[in-house]
Amino acid sequence: MFSPIKNNINYSCLRSAGVAVLCVIGLLGCHPDMWNQQRLGPHQKNGTISGAQGPLTPVAGTVQYDGARRVWVHPVYDGLSEDTIVPDVDGIEFYSGRDAEGALVAENYFPITQALLERGRERYDINCSACHGYLGDGMGVVTQRGFPNPPSFHIDRLREVEDGHFVDAVTNGFGRMYSYAGRVVPEDRWAIAAYIRALQHSQNIDGADGGNKELVNNGIAQAAAAGAEATDGHHGEEQGEASHDGDADHGESHDEQSGHDSDNDKDHGGDEHVN
Repeated sequence: MFSPIKNNINYSCLRSAGVAVLCVIGLLGCHPDMWNQQRLGPHQKNGTISGAQGPLTPVAGTVQYDGARRVWVHPVYDGLSEDTIVPDVDGIEFYSGRDAEGALVAENYFPITQALLERGRERYDINCSACHGYLGDGMGVVTQRGFPNPPSFHIDRLREVEDGHFVDAVTNGFGRMYSYAGRVVPEDRWAIAAYIRALQHSQNIDGADGGNKELVNNGIAQAAAAGAEATDGHHGEEQGEASHDGDADHGESHDEQSGHDSDNDKDHGGDEHVN
């Protein structure tokens, strides 16, 4: 007796089996070399070129490629740097916040100005405030949704770290924080580090009761003034040294002139004595 239900089941099984067979045939057609490419490891003998190893020694006269040097992302950096483009790839401190020996850079890459702090506040509010809070107290909006609180920037440990610590954390991530290197360009990382210092200043002003916008602005102004004072002091020391050197040279010149006049007087006296 004809059973339409049974026939439908048989047809379904046949279709499934046919699809499976086609998939197997397709997989057999993929050769392992498609994903296992032939390559040479470091210092592995090269069987194609006699006596050579991989990687090969660069051809004589090869010029090292330092990467495409772009312009600054914001005009504020034009006034803070002697160059109109970012440093080359050898500028380890600029890109990582660490020196060639791996130690954290103590001071900010840029001189601290009001414009730099305003740029830092803008990038901080966009990229950092969700977790760290607008005041840097670790009470960002995500912490109200179950995310663990990051440490406050106002604890002694983070008040005493080098500026390079914040740049390194943005570049490579820290703890639960993932890297923001793909979201924040290096110059903005330094601006954010400068603004974090301003936030720390704002919570260290007499009468600070947890912080508000006015205190943050005071912190920015205070940090900018401190940066300007440090810059002026550095220039003042250089000018003072130059002035001291100039006075010393002038004194030496005066002594030489006096000695010359004394010699002339002696010569003159000697002539009179001879006569």
